[in-house]
Amino acid sequence: MISSPLATQPLFHFGPVPISTPVVTTWVVMAVLWAGAALVTRHLRLAPSKAQTVFELLVGTIDEQIRGTMQAEPAQYRALIGTLFLLILACNWSSLLPGVEPPTAHIETDVALALIVFCATIFYGVRARGLRRYLGTFAEPTWIMIPLNLVEQLTRTFSLIVRLFGNVMSGVFIVGIVLSLAGLLVPIPLMALDLLTGAVQAYIFSVLAMVFIGAALDESRPAQADKERGMS
Repeated sequence: MISSPLATQPLFHFGPVPISTPVVTTWVVMAVLWAGAALVTRHLRLAPSKAQTVFELLVGTIDEQIRGTMQAEPAQYRALIGTLFLLILACNWSSLLPGVEPPTAHIETDVALALIVFCATIFYGVRARGLRRYLGTFAEPTWIMIPLNLVEQLTRTFSLIVRLFGNVMSGVFIVGIVLSLAGLLVPIPLMALDLLTGAVQAYIFSVLAMVFIGAALDESRPAQADKERGMS
């Protein structure tokens, strides 16, 4: 019997739930990111250290990207977008560690990340427009478009999965094949390219998440602007 190349063997079981290596690797990445954030934010100063300066620059860059892409203030979206970017980036780059396969090269990880974006899009859309107005967007410009608009929501999520999974998995395969054929030092340029690819894929995933969420907010902005003008 030939097993699927997408299948992963469980490392251990937590009760009836099988826990695979990509899940454990993701937990380790999350723990490292949490510990790093806790260390940096534990002693914030007006005269920032080098580490604090780097993190402030990163937060500022994420904020500017949110403003430019979503046309919204970044405060309520910073945690989601920033966490997605850093988690995907760290997972992609984990392939540089000997014997570690990036969790994003396994489709179940990418499905989970895409579902987070899918649920966040609905959440922010409903919060910005209200449930009735948000559901009404599926009937735009006419009720005949309801099936197509529903399919669009699903295909956007599917495109996130396929894009991230395909690019990361192909990079792992190429480096592994060259390493097995050419020895240890030859694949180093490919590993550097893998670093760049991992960063680009994390950026693209985060930008697409902002685009999808921003589209769910789009119609509510004119009403909010009119409200603010009326209050002034």
